[in-house]
Amino acid sequence: MMQLESKIYVAGHRGMVGAAVVNRLTALGYQNFLLRTRSELDLCNQAAVEQFFNEQRPEVVVFAAARVGGILANSTYPAEFIYQNLAMASNSIHAAWKSGTQRFLFLGSTCIYPRLAPQPIPENCLLSSPLEPTNEAYAIAKIAGLKLCEFYRRQYGVQFHSAMPTNLYGPGDNYHPQHSHVLPGLIRRFHDAKVSGADSVTIWGTGSPLREFLHVDDLAAGIVHLLQLSDPPDLVNLGSGMEISILDLARLVAAVVGFPGAITHDYSKPDGTPRKLCDISRIRETGWAPRISLEEGIRSSYQNFLAELESQQLRSV
Repeated sequence: MMQLESKIYVAGHRGMVGAAVVNRLTALGYQNFLLRTRSELDLCNQAAVEQFFNEQRPEVVVFAAARVGGILANSTYPAEFIYQNLAMASNSIHAAWKSGTQRFLFLGSTCIYPRLAPQPIPENCLLSSPLEPTNEAYAIAKIAGLKLCEFYRRQYGVQFHSAMPTNLYGPGDNYHPQHSHVLPGLIRRFHDAKVSGADSVTIWGTGSPLREFLHVDDLAAGIVHLLQLSDPPDLVNLGSGMEISILDLARLVAAVVGFPGAITHDYSKPDGTPRKLCDISRIRETGWAPRISLEEGIRSSYQNFLAELESQQLRSV
């Protein structure tokens, strides 16, 4: 199990997930962090990664680093998405094993599962049918990373394991009006509409698709929980186990933000996958469960959004 004095490397500590993990561990009394920005350590550079691990000898690694993007970025740059994510994972996992790292938790995404996966999505449906074409490059790289952890654990007996989070939101999220994910995008659009006095906010499609959301602080608690297990599963889903329609989500965000206008639909835009829900029974069996309700999480996220906006620290890329 992880000790308070353990040397902990959090890859991607400036991202939403990595920052939440560092905050959670700090609150629990952990202080011995190894943190490197992308300019300080290029995880695609094998020699640099091996030098870092050989010199610093981290005992625990939380791998939250990734090249990420939406459908447009994934479709435009699939070569970069598969190469960079493969390189970062393989370089780090192999160097961690060579340098004697005791614990490596690899983070991916539920986009690793088949496009037509059963609902809720169980871990054992991995590689059972074709992937979603629009993010296939990213998904294949993340599947390779989790399989590296699984095979190094099988062959060498190291505690290398993986977790796949669902849709995340919370502090450090991206609030770009067009490029952000759905929940932070709605927060930004309803806020801007409220400030400008707009009569309505338009959402894509019918609003009927069901989606699952997990607050990043719940994710961080789940990650720490997994790190403290003596025999963690090779792969677990990390989600809320709850779903909401996009239209009901928009109504909830409008209420939290205080937007009094109408919600309209652009029926020329696609709905997307009708349903995407994780089966979280495997991690629940280990004793973890999410604690932050969606309404509570949206309220705290909106307050955080306002604070970041006022301090000019809002992420909007």
